[in-house]
Amino acid sequence: MAALEPESTTFEADQAAGEVQTPLGSRGNGHCRSMNCNLMMTNEPEVALHEEDDDEDECSKDGLKTKTVPLKKQTSKEKLEEFVFKVWEGRWSVLPYELLPDWLKDNDFLLNGHRPPLPSFQACFLSIFRLHTETFNIWTHLIGFLFFLCSGLAYMFSPNIDFVSPLQEKVVLGLFFMGAILCLCFSWIFHTVYCHSKEVALTFSKLDYCGIAFLIMGSFVPWIYYSFYCSPRAQLMHLMTIMMLGLTSIAISQWDCFATTPYRVVRVGVFLGLGLSGIIPFLHFLMISGGFMEAAITGQLGGIVLMAVLYIMGGLVYTCRVPERFFPGKCDIWFHSHQIFHVLVVVAAIVHLHCISQMQALHSSSGGVCSLTNEVEPSESPESPESPLPTPTD
Repeated sequence: MAALEPESTTFEADQAAGEVQTPLGSRGNGHCRSMNCNLMMTNEPEVALHEEDDDEDECSKDGLKTKTVPLKKQTSKEKLEEFVFKVWEGRWSVLPYELLPDWLKDNDFLLNGHRPPLPSFQACFLSIFRLHTETFNIWTHLIGFLFFLCSGLAYMFSPNIDFVSPLQEKVVLGLFFMGAILCLCFSWIFHTVYCHSKEVALTFSKLDYCGIAFLIMGSFVPWIYYSFYCSPRAQLMHLMTIMMLGLTSIAISQWDCFATTPYRVVRVGVFLGLGLSGIIPFLHFLMISGGFMEAAITGQLGGIVLMAVLYIMGGLVYTCRVPERFFPGKCDIWFHSHQIFHVLVVVAAIVHLHCISQMQALHSSSGGVCSLTNEVEPSESPESPESPLPTPTD
């Protein structure tokens, strides 16, 4: 720094004599470079900025204009870059609800512990190891995703001798596992990255809703397949109906407003309606079965009812936002409604897996043989053997 002082003093003397001129555009040389060096040496940027106009006038001689480049204040872009760098390094703190941007505000009963916007996917995925309002949401469905992925692979590679029709049954069961895997996978990824940006949150919320529809449709397929195995026309009718309803739900969920907070009740209504449409095949199965007890065993009705109750409870808890509604700020990190909803979804899917596993085992033990009461459609009647016509009597 001491070596710079003579150069700066000489330059100022030459400038006062009019011997040194710096043309406009030659930034970084001459007066501008010396000026910046002088500013760094004296550590008085504010004084130099006030003298900018005087210096510019002094350097404007013989028609040649010179321009002094002052030290710039930190721009908003630089501040954003600094924030991204801090986020990239994992140095961020949770925020209270009122400081969140509007697109991150969802549950106003969770007062603290929210992640800030993290405009880096690496930072979003690293946040799963931090404690915040979404940590338990992420891990419940991440663990559920891994469980159904492993269970599905085990079923797909199980010996064919365990099945009556190995290809058909593995496809049917595979559709259930695929629905559960996609639902849980889309869910944990959405809860991980939705703080990235508004656009990313909207995109992955749509995938999340598609996953819910896939889980509901996939859950129906094996139950309908085994329950109506001996009634192929009814089986096909119910499968087509649930597929059409499921695709309709997916189409509705792609509406941008569907993901917003005011449409929370609509979201729950759409997916509960899709699930409750199973009442129709449920009642139909009772009609064609050989009694309630046989239907309860072959159709695993007790487990199916339990699964439905769990899903409905989860939807109601999610809609009503309990218990945090009654204890604002007390359930920010643990035991708030969305976490309870996630747990109930995973438990209900496991209950359904147990039911269809029992149905598959019963089907295999019976060899796929239909009883007389189930092998014909309700609209049909078994043909009676031909008997000789009665002979008329005189």
